[in-house]
Amino acid sequence: MIQIDPKTVFSLKDRVAIVTGGAIGLGKTIAEFYAAYGANIVIADVDGDGAKATAEEVSQTGVKAIGVQCDVGVKADVDRTIETTLKEMGGLQILVNNAGINVREPAFEVSEEHWDKIINVNLKGVFLFSQAAGKVMAKQKYGKIVNMASIQAVIAMPLRTAYCASKGGVTQMTKQMAIEWAPLGIRVNAIAPSFFITPMNTALFDDKEMSAFITERTPLGRPGEADELGGSAVFLASPASDFITGHVLLVDGGWTAI
Repeated sequence: MIQIDPKTVFSLKDRVAIVTGGAIGLGKTIAEFYAAYGANIVIADVDGDGAKATAEEVSQTGVKAIGVQCDVGVKADVDRTIETTLKEMGGLQILVNNAGINVREPAFEVSEEHWDKIINVNLKGVFLFSQAAGKVMAKQKYGKIVNMASIQAVIAMPLRTAYCASKGGVTQMTKQMAIEWAPLGIRVNAIAPSFFITPMNTALFDDKEMSAFITERTPLGRPGEADELGGSAVFLASPASDFITGHVLLVDGGWTAI
């Protein structure tokens, strides 16, 4: 009979995780879940004060947590965050590429500035952090990278040209890195959420028509709550998912099943 220890199969005890965009929203929730499962946390966010504040909150659970100011689209910031992590935390086993932004506007009106800004954070940032963290993980022959994609990587919606393009790129990059780095012991997966109640989506849910559309279009009849995504992030970072790589996990209340 297989010996199963439920206390360890999902355990992140003594592992070090970087969570980008972790000051608020889904990133903060993931950091809190990881801490609850024993991981030491590095919050990397363009809002340095917010990163430090969240790290302080997370540390109340008894794990070690630090906040680092970081623009994920700037290689020097990414490299500095990796160096700080190794110096202050003593290692790196988990990376969550959560940082993301959006500007909603018609395709004809997308400016070059907005296009570059969204791609820089949502796609280039994932690449830079994965590359830098992957080099560390390759040396130790182990690592878990969890990318934040979106259902808009697989379905299209109006007013989201750059966002859909960036998240589509994240899903394909997830698969490419997964097959290239599998021999190095690095698992690369992604989570593709639908609409969750977060600060980034405040304007959407303030729009009664859009809020009603999301509710009616989702088979479960409501948007997601932030803590309903935490378990998926823990699963993909834990030993429970050691034979999973190159996968995009849809956490969407059934949206894409229709």
